[in-house]
Amino acid sequence: MKSVAEGVELWVRAPIRAINAYHVPESGGLIKLDAMENPYTWPEELRQEWSTLLRETDVNRYPDPQAQDLKARLRYHLGIGAEQGLLLGNGSDEVIQMILLTLAQPGRVVLSVEPGFVMYRMIATFAGLSYVGVDLKAEDFALDLPRLLEAIERERPAVIFLAVPNNPTGNCFDLDAIRTIIAAAPGLVVVDEAYGPFTEVSFLPELGRYPNLLVMRTLSKLGLAGLRLGLLCGPPEWIAEIDKTRLPYNINILTQVSAALALAHEDLFQHQAETIRRDRELLYQALRTFPGLHVYPSQANFLLCRLPSGRGSEIHRQLIGQGVLVKNLHGAHPRLQDCLRVTVGRVDENQAFLHALADSL
Repeated sequence: MKSVAEGVELWVRAPIRAINAYHVPESGGLIKLDAMENPYTWPEELRQEWSTLLRETDVNRYPDPQAQDLKARLRYHLGIGAEQGLLLGNGSDEVIQMILLTLAQPGRVVLSVEPGFVMYRMIATFAGLSYVGVDLKAEDFALDLPRLLEAIERERPAVIFLAVPNNPTGNCFDLDAIRTIIAAAPGLVVVDEAYGPFTEVSFLPELGRYPNLLVMRTLSKLGLAGLRLGLLCGPPEWIAEIDKTRLPYNINILTQVSAALALAHEDLFQHQAETIRRDRELLYQALRTFPGLHVYPSQANFLLCRLPSGRGSEIHRQLIGQGVLVKNLHGAHPRLQDCLRVTVGRVDENQAFLHALADSL
């Protein structure tokens, strides 16, 4: 009988052994500005309506496997035409997983930009695909189009992921450059619009213009992170194939009815998004006054800050000591040295962060 360690080494794939599980830091008792969440809870009258709805929802039966009512509301909310396919996932992460399981084959490549959303690389590894990251421009995190086109020609990727706005940098890429990439790609291009509520940029109106374009969205950033609901839309032929990798009943009944209720109150969440956009600008301007700190423009609900050389992790620890949790990106990528990412919170949370940062600096 082999030891546990020998068994793990024998049977667990080497690429899985080589990575770490996704880490979520403990946030109890802290002002939580690390995960790009909407900081606003539901008002009491909506909570009462929700409570009544949940009391009337039976959980002894499986949910609608196609979540048809919720899909109809999402189509209306996002303006997705009936000619486009629509697929729901347990958050964007499951949608990414379904895409990559559909395309997985030895030797195939997933391509994205760096620094970018870490789950593209991680889920590619889970699915047994190779991952190639193309560095963004150092000065402003813009697309390096010649380098990207060269990588597309060399790697012939099965799928390219582009987050617009990008996580963790917050910027939107040049739209014509993205269109050039879509036209040059031999496989799928997935435009990830997780932060769509905080920008005017969207490729949803361009669905149907390209046979290889899919658009991914989530309701997490809008204010429903706890429900875990992501979606993918595009040509129905592609959606039908990807749907084959979806586990049965992946969208539970409580998520279905709760998200449908929230979409019926779209104005509330749009107002919250507008408030976050306004407060993002105020926070950006405040951060620009800190000597030695560089803050990057953002069209998402967070801001990326570069701290004085060698002090990123130190200041992150000091912020925690003062009760504020932000995301430490130092070490995540060479371009993110001494960088912290702060979610735009409520006014009082943003002020607490600024005061703690001033003390730390």
